[in-house]
Amino acid sequence: MKLLIYVLALTSLLLSSLPALALEPGERVDNFQLLDQNGESHELYYLSDMAAVVVMVHGNGCPIVRNVLPTLKEIQTKYEPQDVAFLLLNANLQDDRDSIHQEASEFLIDFPIMVDETQLIAESLDVVRTAEVFVVDPKTWKLVYRGPVDDRLAYGAQKPKASKHYLADALDAVITDEPVKVAQVEAMGCLVNLPEQDRRTVHAQISYSEQVAPILIDRCVTCHRKGGIGPWAMARYEMVQGFAPMIREVIRTKRMPPWHPDPHYGKFVDQRGIANDDAKILVHWIEAGAPRGNGPDPLEALDTEWGEWTLGTPDLIVEVPAFDVPATGVVDYMYPVAENPLDHDVWVRAIEILPGDRAVVHHVLASVEEPDRGRRRIPGNLGGYSPGKNAVPYPDNTGVLVRKGANFWFQMHYTPSGKAVTDVTRIGLYFYDAPPKHALDMEVIYDTSLAIPANVKAYHEQLDHVFEQDIMLYSLLPHAHLRGRAARFTAHYPDGSQEILLSVPKYDFNWQPLYALDPPKFIPAGTRVVLDMVWDNSAQNPANPDPGKMVFWGDQTWEEMNVGWFRYRLADDEDRRDAPAQAPSEQSAQSDTREYTSAATGLSEMPANAH
Repeated sequence: MKLLIYVLALTSLLLSSLPALALEPGERVDNFQLLDQNGESHELYYLSDMAAVVVMVHGNGCPIVRNVLPTLKEIQTKYEPQDVAFLLLNANLQDDRDSIHQEASEFLIDFPIMVDETQLIAESLDVVRTAEVFVVDPKTWKLVYRGPVDDRLAYGAQKPKASKHYLADALDAVITDEPVKVAQVEAMGCLVNLPEQDRRTVHAQISYSEQVAPILIDRCVTCHRKGGIGPWAMARYEMVQGFAPMIREVIRTKRMPPWHPDPHYGKFVDQRGIANDDAKILVHWIEAGAPRGNGPDPLEALDTEWGEWTLGTPDLIVEVPAFDVPATGVVDYMYPVAENPLDHDVWVRAIEILPGDRAVVHHVLASVEEPDRGRRRIPGNLGGYSPGKNAVPYPDNTGVLVRKGANFWFQMHYTPSGKAVTDVTRIGLYFYDAPPKHALDMEVIYDTSLAIPANVKAYHEQLDHVFEQDIMLYSLLPHAHLRGRAARFTAHYPDGSQEILLSVPKYDFNWQPLYALDPPKFIPAGTRVVLDMVWDNSAQNPANPDPGKMVFWGDQTWEEMNVGWFRYRLADDEDRRDAPAQAPSEQSAQSDTREYTSAATGLSEMPANAH
């Protein structure tokens, strides 16, 4: 009897020391989004139109991975025409995007290699070794096979030919809606170190009070508060606990916090993204059950009094003329004008726009006439409001001149919300006491001849602008509508080098922040800045109103636009003196920039209906 108790105790101890059971065939694979070695975005559930999705675990320097890739390529050649998608996943601690890109170039790997920097996706798949493949059925998002590609490779040896073709057999079964006969086989490859996978009991000790709540306050509460643009307020632990599964999902798919630039290129002011370590804390805490633990609730103790104007009391408040928004229907863009009450010129250092009713105000472009240039109007030369953007402080020592007698005019986009309301939007202006050193300017490029074919997943078009003088570039903003998929600004310098200034691999129409460079960028005269825009006019785009129609330029969100904004000022001798320190890095200069055949010419003025 004592021996039996000893054996049971020893067995229990051994089992408790083993890693968690692997994700089993038949279990659902949760959605995720990752960037690959080239900065392209890949989302699992976006592949819902595929017959199957294959994900193979990659690792730099692994001989088994390098040996199996030619076989995987052969399988891809056969099955890709049958709507099978192939991706690689690298979660190695010792690999980063640059080294993965180098490995892919050296070994001619043309598969997308998704980079799992947080290891959260690899943990959810219970990855053990490289060269293991996961086959997912998009009809159910269930795992139908995990294991090696075939039985040809072993440690230190390999057969001339494989006798068992596990991956091909699994794909044949999925494509024909048959059960996969061999659903799981032990894979051979290099072990992947996932240190947090053995710390799942420790994750239950993550402190809500000291670790989780401070992250939420720093990254989320600005929007998720009473009166904020978030749909619910993070006012106490119980709210967070209730939404915990949703928080995990939006972090894994990178929908929240809403910050979409590729971190590989450039730095920006007020970056809203979440750090990898913080993302891991939140997800691990949620996967441990989102325990309350001990300590006070910092969310309840948070000062919930938010000032009406985030930048303080404005020097001048201008009201946009009241507008009655109907409960339903389509409202054409409105272009109201407000008179300037000032009897003297002023230099503006910042603006803030407060919609009267956020539910119906989709966006606002605030502008001031330029009397000395024939009362020219450039939409948004003062600034704008859109989801995620309303306060616009100008860069230090720069401003926009508002002359006496120059009227304010606005582009107002209203969207009925089911209830008739009267909107009175206000703009707050903040002035300099003395003229700033530099006048802030704006350039806009656009293409009104835009025509996007029906049922196309990735339609590309290119705009460009050549700066004829040395400038300091402050910010960039790409703009498309519901079909916008990706955007990239690339500087082509006079010496032949190139630099990616901003890449947005997954454009989101619902979040259009101004991307302010940190620090500003010196752009020498003769530089051509190219905007590459991509649209998704297919059924895979869940926001697409009608994938069966060709789409043209137009105001409304179901139409499309192709616009790029530049905020800049003319450079001076001090900027030119410091310019060599701002030259593109070797990595940036050598970055490949796709050239698209469908190109449009950038224009110096844009029509009033562009936004």
